[in-house]
Amino acid sequence: MNKPEKQRHDKYIPPEGKLPKAISVVKHLLSFRYSLFLMLLAAGLWTATALPDKPQWDADTPLYQVLRYLGEKQAEHELPLRPAWVQKGYEIVHFGRTTDFEGHRTSYVSKYYVCTTCHNVEREDPDLRVSDPEARLSYVKEKGIPFLQGTTFRGIVNRESWYNDDYIKKYGPEIIGNAQHSLRSAIQLCAVQCSQGRPMKRWEVNAVLSYFWSLQWKLGDLGLSANDYKKLNAAGEDEAERASLRAWLKTFYLQKSPAHFFDAPADKRKGYPGLKGRASVGKDLYELSCLHCHKPGGVSHYILDHSKLSLRHLKQKITKDSHMSLYQIIPYGTYAIPGHRPYMPHYPLERMSKQQVEDLRAYVESF
Repeated sequence: MNKPEKQRHDKYIPPEGKLPKAISVVKHLLSFRYSLFLMLLAAGLWTATALPDKPQWDADTPLYQVLRYLGEKQAEHELPLRPAWVQKGYEIVHFGRTTDFEGHRTSYVSKYYVCTTCHNVEREDPDLRVSDPEARLSYVKEKGIPFLQGTTFRGIVNRESWYNDDYIKKYGPEIIGNAQHSLRSAIQLCAVQCSQGRPMKRWEVNAVLSYFWSLQWKLGDLGLSANDYKKLNAAGEDEAERASLRAWLKTFYLQKSPAHFFDAPADKRKGYPGLKGRASVGKDLYELSCLHCHKPGGVSHYILDHSKLSLRHLKQKITKDSHMSLYQIIPYGTYAIPGHRPYMPHYPLERMSKQQVEDLRAYVESF
């Protein structure tokens, strides 16, 4: 019997369909698709924009994501978007309570108010670069949302300070504490002082923050042009360039909500000098602001409507030295007192202008 010929590796041809894995990989890599890739790569036509780690930003891209990519420092209040937490935060903000993670109902944060008593959750300014109550009134009227003392929660996580400017005069440095520079602290201050409620547990604050992150600004909110998107998407690795882009991007929106207080006019009979009220605008203010809390079923025990009785009472108080005077209640509000903790928050100038106070007076006096 003849001995089988010794096989040489350089001449070994495996049976059809039984290629070793290494040879299969080589065959796959030499396919037309990968050959084309190699040719493009060699020709320098495969650019960095095609790589998956290079973002392509559009109107739906969260603003914070872009800023972080450009080198922005991580926010102290940053949290991941987890649907269960967002839902619990939504319930606290809108209803004042939720359920814990064992299914137990929590107590109300406040017996008197919920967050949306004084804050919207939708965009309320047509131009995010300015806080203009005149432009805001027309904007919220068109959207069918109220005109309120507190700034909207939309975009609150994109701000860098809270309880700004003159709020230190109202609460003092000890009560304000870290609330100007910490959103977590600002939430607690609002729960305890503004809503006259209880301190929130840490997980409740995290739930509210989670909901707030679902309300963050997106690039589409900033009014960027097509060229602006190109500018952003062309961002390179240079740190100075990225810092410049961050600063430029922040020119499209306010990083804080300004708050400057004002006083009643020296002579309430004459009102604010040089301003003439517009009754039609005052009607919008009455409906979108006053009736938000003072309508039947609202949070206030002082009920208003469009009846002559309601408006006559307001009219009689305008020139009086009384907290019921429009010139008194709007710029100063009222304060919680022992035995009666509900109160009316005041309006900073950026939330209601002196002109708008005169507009409201004109409407009340038109009856």
